[in-house]
Amino acid sequence: MSNTIEYAAGVQDAALALFLQEDNADKLTDILVDALDEAFRILNEELVSRPLN
Repeated sequence: MSNTIEYAAGVQDAALALFLQEDNADKLTDILVDALDEAFRILNEELVSRPLN
């Protein structure tokens, strides 16, 4: 796994602003939950792939 963090601040900030402007909190919540699930999946894969000492 790479230690490089991919972050497109401008794109994410613009998307967040659009959701807030349109008052679309449910869809924003769904996106945030999906992102959190993905983060946990990545962490789980990282833990499983580490050799036990």
